[in-house]
Amino acid sequence: MTRLNTQTLADIGEREGVEVPTYDRSGLRTGIVHLGVGGFHRAHLAMYVDRLLGGRGEGAGGGAALSGGPDETSEPSGWAITGVGLLPHDRTIIETLHDQDGLYTLVVKHPDGEYDARVIGSIRELLLAPDDPEAVLARLTDPSTRIVSLTITEGGYLIDQVTGRFEVDHPSLASDLAGDGPPRTAFAYLTEALRRRREAGVVPFTAMSCDNLPGNGDVARHAVTTFAEQLDPELARWIETEVRFPNAMVDRITPVTTEEDRAAVRDRFGIEDGWPVVCEPFTQWVLEDHFGAGRPPFEQVGAQLVDDVVPYELMKLRLLNASHQALCYLGYLAGYRYAHEVASDPTFVAFLLGYMREEATPTLPEVPGQDLEQYARTLIERFANPEVRDSLARLCAESSDRIPKWLVPVIRANLEQGGEIDRSALVVASWARYAEGVDEQGEPIEVVDHRREAVLEAAQEQLRGDPLAFLRDPQLFGDLAERERFTQRYLHHLEVLHRDGARSAVERVVGDDD
Repeated sequence: MTRLNTQTLADIGEREGVEVPTYDRSGLRTGIVHLGVGGFHRAHLAMYVDRLLGGRGEGAGGGAALSGGPDETSEPSGWAITGVGLLPHDRTIIETLHDQDGLYTLVVKHPDGEYDARVIGSIRELLLAPDDPEAVLARLTDPSTRIVSLTITEGGYLIDQVTGRFEVDHPSLASDLAGDGPPRTAFAYLTEALRRRREAGVVPFTAMSCDNLPGNGDVARHAVTTFAEQLDPELARWIETEVRFPNAMVDRITPVTTEEDRAAVRDRFGIEDGWPVVCEPFTQWVLEDHFGAGRPPFEQVGAQLVDDVVPYELMKLRLLNASHQALCYLGYLAGYRYAHEVASDPTFVAFLLGYMREEATPTLPEVPGQDLEQYARTLIERFANPEVRDSLARLCAESSDRIPKWLVPVIRANLEQGGEIDRSALVVASWARYAEGVDEQGEPIEVVDHRREAVLEAAQEQLRGDPLAFLRDPQLFGDLAERERFTQRYLHHLEVLHRDGARSAVERVVGDDD
């Protein structure tokens, strides 16, 4: 067994089925600082940068030039990543990766059981912000840092679901807004770093959100400028004018790493890796080409650079993400525990395809170069990959951040244009039933949600005689509880879920399609 680090790379690279970096990591320089070094970042952006550093993309070579900025001679080695953990609970992952010199194994799991393994080398440095805030600020203000990317989760942007406004009174911001000590949140670090760059006459970095939410760049801009406004209105105006926040659509199913995954890396490849990442073969990144301080040639390593990401973003959010919610609660209640189990059941597949074709697709604008029918079928194939083992519990978590962004817009669009809403109503009803906290076998359900108490209370109220109680939360559903065409179908489905169970509810909808 070989422990993963720089000294063991040559030995690991001689093993069958494992690729390792062939570029000189000793010469890497930070061009990107990433806030939030989780699994998705390491399966997505860090992987694309690794491709770039190794000249592994179509048309990419070891001397691929900088794009989108004034310095057209920059080498790929100047685009390595410094990863930052913002929270105390990030200590374990930061220390684990630090002990491995930033290296980790990315394992691509194919449906036929084949595993592809590559050691990713694009992270050259790791910092834990609570331990050394000034080290993080120094890296953010260094002129060589030209992109600051973020995966701080959908809820991490502190956006009110109803108003769409940044929650300046959120408890997590109190210390930063009061100036009590060093920065604690992403917004405080970004604002302070931009202030220092402005004062020093350094070109501002581009803030690039890689989180899975609509208009992620616009959301990041709103959050940062609103935060800055509380401290320095003039600085906020400067950020609004001078700092670029490109929107992006990101896609790759990346389950949480398990002990079984670590064991598989040991057993299959002989590598002792404290925090490998597993993912599906599919990956997509559609990125607006709006950068202020230059960017790597991401298009040479598989990204799509576009002027407007909105059509692609809506496609992904309303087809892939909303379909995950369409399968997770119903599948869990029906006794399944993994996405591939649900997506291998013909009845559930018919339900998912019906939702995508009849309810989601009619709400989408034209998506350049994309066959939406083929995209829908590809999604079913991806969901059905038995090797990924994406848990339904993961997909059911944090629904308060997901349903309002992914499914409610589909419902609203169809209500406005007279479209179909029956399947969407069942999905919402299945979340309400799931939130009751007990499955159809009487076993407890661990509901994971940052608004857990409010969600659980609303679900209990519907059991106490108010069947619309779950819908009455305007932060989640707006006025849907007052929309009779929707509530009629919602109440019908909730009754069937309680009386006959999830499978029967799905069978009835699918039967109505025949």
